[in-house]
Amino acid sequence: MKTTLLTFVALTAFTGLVVAQTAAPVEERKPAAGPFQPQVIKAGGTILPLYPPDSPLLKKERIHEAEKYNSHAGGKGAIIRTVVNVHNPSLEVHLAKDRTLSGAAVILVPGGGHTILWVGSDGTDYVEPNDKLGISTFILRNRLAGDGYDAARDAVHDAQQAIRLVRSKAAEWELDPNKIGIMGFSAGAELAAPAALLFEEFAKKNNDPNDPLSKFSARPDFVGIIYPGPTPFTQAPETAIPGNVPPSFLACAGTGDKAHAIWAVDYFNAMLKAEVPNLEMHLYGRGGHGVKRNTAPNAMPYAKWYDRYIEWFTDLGFLGKPGEETKAAKDVAAYARKGKK
Repeated sequence: MKTTLLTFVALTAFTGLVVAQTAAPVEERKPAAGPFQPQVIKAGGTILPLYPPDSPLLKKERIHEAEKYNSHAGGKGAIIRTVVNVHNPSLEVHLAKDRTLSGAAVILVPGGGHTILWVGSDGTDYVEPNDKLGISTFILRNRLAGDGYDAARDAVHDAQQAIRLVRSKAAEWELDPNKIGIMGFSAGAELAAPAALLFEEFAKKNNDPNDPLSKFSARPDFVGIIYPGPTPFTQAPETAIPGNVPPSFLACAGTGDKAHAIWAVDYFNAMLKAEVPNLEMHLYGRGGHGVKRNTAPNAMPYAKWYDRYIEWFTDLGFLGKPGEETKAAKDVAAYARKGKK
């Protein structure tokens, strides 16, 4: 999963819920067929488009095209692990069975070097462990540079749109609107990182009163930066950090994934210099780029980064009952007040 250096920008939007079933062969579709409705990756999920079909952000000449699944394996495989050719970006919704446990929700942004989305290893693999903790999981299928889009503009906008879309559904889905975060893997972290920093700019640019989502914040309540590509701090170390910046958790292999480790350190050092609270990073001695979760006692520590993340998540109060103010929120408020003095 290679990553490319980006500049970070943002743009507008809305939506409608579609229930999908199981994977099927790629179909040749004509424009008259209308917008392609993405297929569900993991059983039990539903598909929610990020934008209405007439959104000016979508390419009308391509929105009908079918997504392509498992192109990494020649299109073979009963289980969808990768997706390309995304022209109708969406969220796959997996609501936790017992949302009274915490009401928390996380949007997962798969990696893939902006040319493919590894929706299995960076997406569906975390649905079940999240569900056991009452955490609802949303898997983002964003537009890709490999399909003719600008990753810094279009893909970052998709990530920010996803946050406010989930927040707009919080009451309907019985989620806590103050426990909605984003976690990006590799190239996906290049979307999660600017989402942690540029939400105020996004709100200013997307405040059309006719947009039903304009009243919902795109600020994530927590951020996961996992084996990341370059973040805004890589290009501009002095990138402004908002006073209410959310807490961040980072994980990456060290020397075995040197470039991504350095990019993780770029982000960590900037936040640390600014004394942002509840910042945590794990660099592992053994491992390469990307890792499959493994809870076996003899598994290498890097394969257990998710467990360290859940410890951090729990400590900050995100697994408390819905409606309870988190420690993270209290610390963010205190940090914001400190910055105003």
